[in-house]
This record gives sequence, C-alpha cells and structure tokens, in this order.
Amino acid sequence: MKKNTRTNATRRLARIEGQVRGISRMVDEDRYCIDIVRQVQAIKAALGSLEKLLVDDHLENCVDSALTGNDIEARREKVEELVAVLTGRRK
Repeated sequence: MKKNTRTNATRRLARIEGQVRGISRMVDEDRYCIDIVRQVQAIKAALGSLEKLLVDDHLENCVDSALTGNDIEARREKVEELVAVLTGRRK
C-alpha cells in the first residue's frame, strides 16, 4: 500500500469511527430514528469511499505488478481475487 493511501485510509477510518460513536450516542439519547438512519447512510457512503480508495491502490500496485510480470499463476490469482471482492464472494 502506498504511503499516501495509508494516510488517507487512516484519516477516513478515524472519521468513520467518530461517526459510529456518534450514532451510538444518538441511540442512547433515543434520537429520532430517521436522523439515526441518515447517519448510518453517511457511514455506508464513507465506507464505500474507503473501499474505492483501497481497491484503486490494490489495482495500481498488486494487480498491475502481477499483470505486467511473467508469473501466469500470479496473474490468475490477482484477477480471481479482484473478481471475488468486487462481486462480494469469498475466495
């Protein structure tokens, strides 16, 4: 993982962690359900953004390296791994 990606991912995770704590407080305070749902949606969007960041980094580093290398098995493995994660399957 590139250093810039790690920094951005760590920053995003800290923000998401704060959002989750905020939702916990909202539930404890018996806040309006729709307000809580909106915060859950915001977290889902933030996780999606984090996922995209990590997949992009993986493509630029691991997958690109495997596809330009000579190891056919490594190529196959990276493509299968990527298809599995993008389709929500476990490898």
